Amino acid sequence: MVKADVVWMLVATALVMLMTPGLALFYGGLVRAKNVLSISLQVFICLGVVSLLWFLYGYSLAFGPDIGSVIGGFKYLFFRGVETGPAPAAENIPHVLFAAFQLMFAVITPALITGAFAERMRFSAYLLFVTFWFTLVYLPLCHWVWGGGWLGKIGALDFAGGTVIYIASGASALAAALVIGPRIGYRREPLHPHNLPLTLLGAGLLWFGWFGFNAGSALAADEIAVLAFMNTQIAAGLAALSWILAEWKIQGVPTTLGAASGAVAGLVAITPAAGFVPLWASVLIGLAAGVICYGAILAKNRLGYDDALDVVGVHGVGGFWGALATGIFCSSTVNSAGANGLVFGNPKQFLVQFLGALAGALFCFGLSWLILKVIDALVGLRVEAEEEIQGLDLALHRETGYSF
Repeated sequence: MVKADVVWMLVATALVMLMTPGLALFYGGLVRAKNVLSISLQVFICLGVVSLLWFLYGYSLAFGPDIGSVIGGFKYLFFRGVETGPAPAAENIPHVLFAAFQLMFAVITPALITGAFAERMRFSAYLLFVTFWFTLVYLPLCHWVWGGGWLGKIGALDFAGGTVIYIASGASALAAALVIGPRIGYRREPLHPHNLPLTLLGAGLLWFGWFGFNAGSALAADEIAVLAFMNTQIAAGLAALSWILAEWKIQGVPTTLGAASGAVAGLVAITPAAGFVPLWASVLIGLAAGVICYGAILAKNRLGYDDALDVVGVHGVGGFWGALATGIFCSSTVNSAGANGLVFGNPKQFLVQFLGALAGALFCFGLSWLILKVIDALVGLRVEAEEEIQGLDLALHRETGYSF
């Protein structure tokens, strides 16, 4: 094992963990004051629920010996055989460190979906959703891409989670928004964010943690990690810029929310490409991400579904663009473990990326729809109308975010 790699991966793992409370702040500022704690708790509790499931069976089903290119085996149940020795995927770091790093990805993915049904889901139903969704959706998809499954075998590239995390959360968020229905008063009364400084702080923490997310996916303190780090910064900054320029042109003013949303869109889009594309490509990926995701938000308003915190438009659409952009700009010159993309004379890679992104989106949407319908039949997804009007903080948790 290489000590420098171990140190870097410990830091990267901690950075990715920080993204989950950062997401709680980001989402917390976007809801109304009466729901700030409920959405924050939904995000934060994933650190507990998913950590338990990852230890019991999650890591084994995601990264255990391949079964039919669909799911991992039971070799690592209860972390058996994980506590000692090098990681099979990266012999330069301990096995348990690789498992810890991947755990932080698994934690934040279902947490992202909460933005779609913010301010209206029962907490008991949410806990069931996280458990079933993690087991039936996340683990197979993770194995398909990173654990030896069929998407990895056909050559689909996903450096740090464009399909596994962002297309998955975005497609599942669309299913959730459609199944649970709009908030009371949607499109009839103001449902504005209550604390944009809190959202901006959350966006900053997400950006900070994303360096561990993307650069850490090199699994070593090497040139690929540095490439991913810089690609991450460039894409995020330029997407923030292009988003506010687009809304300035269309709405007449640039906004703080636009800058924060644009930065996250750029981070999402560069994630699958971060270690596979040259630096100049991150400029184009970021600029396009801000405009494309802003356009997706405008389209949502026309289509009429209530994705409360724009998970579909930012994470789903941004992740899909990132997967395609990987197939356009990837180069084996910058990373020999990758491939050449469309602009380097290999259109097949673009087609593979499109197939992988589409398969991931359809799988996650369909299975999420089914899971939500089953939970609704069992315990009911949505709080009572009186509870929604009162606010979930008081109605479900007997707490208030602010006391004046």
